[in-house]
Amino acid sequence: MKTQLKHPATIGSLLLCTAVACSGALAQNALRPDLEGVWTNASLTNLTRRPGMESLVVSAEEAAAIAGALPTGGVEGGFDDGDGVNNTPAVGADDFGARAYNQFWVDPGSNLALVKGEYRTSYIIDPENGQVPRLENPTTDFQRTSFGSRYVTGIGNADGPEALPIGERCILSEGRAGPAMQSGLYNNTYQFVQTDDYVMIDIEQMHDARIIPIFSSAIEARANRRPAVLQQYMGDSVGWYEDGALVVETINVNPLQMQQSSTAITRNGKVTERFTRYSDTEIVYRFTVEDSDLYSQPWTAELSFHAIDGQLYEYACHEGNYSMPGTLAGARRLEAEQ
Repeated sequence: MKTQLKHPATIGSLLLCTAVACSGALAQNALRPDLEGVWTNASLTNLTRRPGMESLVVSAEEAAAIAGALPTGGVEGGFDDGDGVNNTPAVGADDFGARAYNQFWVDPGSNLALVKGEYRTSYIIDPENGQVPRLENPTTDFQRTSFGSRYVTGIGNADGPEALPIGERCILSEGRAGPAMQSGLYNNTYQFVQTDDYVMIDIEQMHDARIIPIFSSAIEARANRRPAVLQQYMGDSVGWYEDGALVVETINVNPLQMQQSSTAITRNGKVTERFTRYSDTEIVYRFTVEDSDLYSQPWTAELSFHAIDGQLYEYACHEGNYSMPGTLAGARRLEAEQ
C-alpha cells in the first residue's frame, strides 16, 4: 500500500512557533506528555563511565567531589590564571585546543547529570558497567572516525574541506543534534515545540532542527518512512505517543554523521528515544541503540532535560566560513615550505 507523508505546509507554522509562543499549546494528558518549553541537559557526565567509578548513582557530596576533580575538555585544570584568560598553549601541545583562551565560552555545567533526583556517573545505564558494548570484530566494514586528537592538539589532516569534522564545518552538531542528544562543552539548550502532527526540537548548537512527524501508532509511523535512498543528517525519525511518553524511532542516518558519532548505527540499526515528563521542571530522556553489526547487545542511556527560564539566542557558526580557508591555506603554505 502506498503511504503519504504528512503535509509539508504544517512545518512552516511549526517553525513559526519557535519565534512566538504557540497559543494552541497542547495540554498534557495520560497518553501525551507536554514537552513544550526551553530546556538544558548540561552536565559533566560522560556517555560512558570513567575509570575508577563503579557505581552509576552517587550521593550529592560524592558528585560534587567528582565534578570538582574532573578535567574540562579532557585536559586537567589550567583554565584561569587569575585574570580569566589562559596563557596561550604551545601549538601541538596536548592542551592546545582543549583549553579555552577565555573561560566565558565554556559552559559544560557544574555537576554530574541529575536524573530523577539521582546523580549519575554515566549516561549509559545498560550494560551495568556503563560502557558501550562494541564488537571486537564488527560484521561490517563500518569505520568510526575520531577527531579527539585533533581537538586537543590543533593538529590534523587538512588535505581538503572534507578532512575536517562536520561540526568544524558547521554542518551539524553531531553530539547535540541526535539521534541521541547529549551534552557538550557549551550550547546545551533546546527548545521543544509540539503540534498535533509534529514535534520540533531546536538545538542551540548550530540551530539544528529535528522535525519529527507524529503518528497514531508505531505501525502507522513505520509505514510512513522516507525512501531509503534519502540518508539525511539526523536520520529518518518518526514518532508516536505511548504510555505517557513520546517515542521516536530513527533509522537510516547519514553515514558521514555516523562515522563521527558516539551512538553510531549502520543501515541495519536503529535508535529509539523516549521522552517522559517526570516533573514540572524535568524531562527524562532515554535512548536505546540497537545494531548487531556493531554491538554485542542493545544498550541504553538515560539523562534529563531541566527547564530553564530563558530563550534560545542566535548561534552563528562562523568558524566554517572564516577559519576553514585559513586552515587550508596554512596547510598549503607548510607543504610548499617543506
